[in-house]
Amino acid sequence: MPPRPAPIARSSSRSSKTSDGASPLGDALTAPDPTAVAVGEIVAAHALRGQVRVRAYQPPAPSLAAGRDVLLERRGAWREAHVVAAGRHGHGLVLLTLDGVHDRDAAEALVGTRVLVRQADLPPPEPDEFYHHELQGFRVVTDDGRELGTVAETMVTGLNDVWVVRDGRREHLIPVIADVVREIDRAGRRITIHPMPGLLD
Repeated sequence: MPPRPAPIARSSSRSSKTSDGASPLGDALTAPDPTAVAVGEIVAAHALRGQVRVRAYQPPAPSLAAGRDVLLERRGAWREAHVVAAGRHGHGLVLLTLDGVHDRDAAEALVGTRVLVRQADLPPPEPDEFYHHELQGFRVVTDDGRELGTVAETMVTGLNDVWVVRDGRREHLIPVIADVVREIDRAGRRITIHPMPGLLD
């Protein structure tokens, strides 16, 4: 899903130099938002001007776009950040420029930080698309009526997503592919699948 057009980002003259334990975004903390959705993790610094590589949990990550505000969380500390520029950088990676992060040292200080977006700031999905968090707790049934449990989490494998479905006794790994997933009923909070041979053994 392509990102929405974004306003031109503001520039910043703040220094991004860090001292021991200091955040490159400054000391201004924000309150944790338990409803915020984790969309990726900063995995590396890029080049010399403060860009960071973000591993997107659900590529192509339309919420990681220039002009958007995000939340950064690390070791229980939350900060707000403004995305100055964004672009795809290989499979599953997004290259971000964050306001206030101007050199490689500052970017490296953010490695391991989760990137989250407030639910109200997420772009709406297309009719045939969904966010991982939307489906957590949905019942999963087969097309012949067998109850398999509920979606506990979604794993990103690189090829296709996989739902972890649990019923308290067993756990099933359901690939999110067209040959298996037949219907996602948002209103009824139910997913209907057609299991391939051996999938539920």
